[in-house]
Amino acid sequence: MSTYAEFLTRKAQLAGLHGFAPVFQPSWLYDFQAELVAWSTRKGRSAIFADCGMGKTPIQLAWAQNVVEQTNQSVLILTPLSVSAQTVQEAAKFDISCLRSRDGHVPTSATIVITNYERLHLFDATRFAGVVCDESSILKHVEGATKAAVTEFARRLPYRLLCTATPAPNDSIELGTSSEVLGEMGYTDMLAMFFKNDESSIEPMSYKTKWRFKPHAEGAFWRWLCSWARALRKPSDLGFDDGRFILPPLETHVEIVQASRPFDGYLFIVPAATLKDQRAERRTTIRQRCEAVAEYADTRDPFIAWCHLNDEADLLEQMIPDAQQVSGAQSDEAKEERLEAFRTGQLRVLVTKPIMASHGMNWQHCAHLSVFPSHSYEQYYQAVRRCWRYGQTRPVTVNVVSTAGEADVLGNLRRKSEAADRMFAMLVQHMRSAMGVIRHDEPSPSMPLPDWMQEPLACNPS
Repeated sequence: MSTYAEFLTRKAQLAGLHGFAPVFQPSWLYDFQAELVAWSTRKGRSAIFADCGMGKTPIQLAWAQNVVEQTNQSVLILTPLSVSAQTVQEAAKFDISCLRSRDGHVPTSATIVITNYERLHLFDATRFAGVVCDESSILKHVEGATKAAVTEFARRLPYRLLCTATPAPNDSIELGTSSEVLGEMGYTDMLAMFFKNDESSIEPMSYKTKWRFKPHAEGAFWRWLCSWARALRKPSDLGFDDGRFILPPLETHVEIVQASRPFDGYLFIVPAATLKDQRAERRTTIRQRCEAVAEYADTRDPFIAWCHLNDEADLLEQMIPDAQQVSGAQSDEAKEERLEAFRTGQLRVLVTKPIMASHGMNWQHCAHLSVFPSHSYEQYYQAVRRCWRYGQTRPVTVNVVSTAGEADVLGNLRRKSEAADRMFAMLVQHMRSAMGVIRHDEPSPSMPLPDWMQEPLACNPS
């Protein structure tokens, strides 16, 4: 007859072991990376939430090679388009055999196959023993087509690995989509077990019902999460020495530009109060904002200009003589050619959107960028972390170019930044407890909040 403690353990829904003892532990892994590979291989189905520059690509390759050698079958690595070629290059550097497939064709001799998420529908899941989802935050949208396709593909495979630096940039409940892909608790089951529908509250800017933890459920939630995920922002989060994983200073400067004319129907320039007004103000200030960015880019050093509108990208490309943009209208080959040209230094100034190239790219050769802020904290974080990442040797400068009416945008970014830091801190705390790691006095580093995120921005600066 089982004890009450054993009954509670069964009800805890903690993830079990679905994998095997690692059969491939290469010497080119750092000690903390080797620990993560061994743990994720034994788990079989797991997630690694490691900050930018922590080596998720070599971890993924080593994990995939373990599955290949154990099962004598292939593993599929899914990446954003901009990251596929980079992953192939990393594999060659580590003497890992892999190939890239754009059409779903997988030779019999193939071991590790790389493709981008948009081409998943061309592949047959029965050809693979495992799947790796790189930059898996792409799965956070509950009703998204990509999340549905990956979940359906992965459920047939015994081995699965998710990797990202931003597992749930907006809300902890987004972690439920990762759990569902891994075959742990389903998204709705997770909500029912740990959260309560707060019907009296509406999330700002989204008009979605908020969820909050049930009484006494928060600790159980983080323990459950740590049973299938590992999170770290530096090696010491796992009890290892930080060594070379030290970030240089990050300098953030904000410039506020004024609209040159009132909105239609107004006699005077007024702050943007709604999303419609914010979009209108962005369009009326395109030239002023792009002129500011062009001045920042007027150097001999590499520079990235992040934008959101096609008109912004076109104008920046015109204003900056040696700039080229990567846009959605271009072919995949043209996009990758320009991204590679920027990585290798053949292109000095890159103009693109966060949705196009903000995930997974290693651009430590660049230490200067500009950002037009939006309500997406993940896009802002990922855009900055393309340059401000481990391996960067110079201080990184970020120029945030905004408008007087976007105080709500900057405030929303501040709120999401604080929420993301709280979530990561809780995950690391419970992970350390589960692993028996002694907590260091120094907290795990987060991206420092610039002044414009720490204090409300005046709507009408003089």
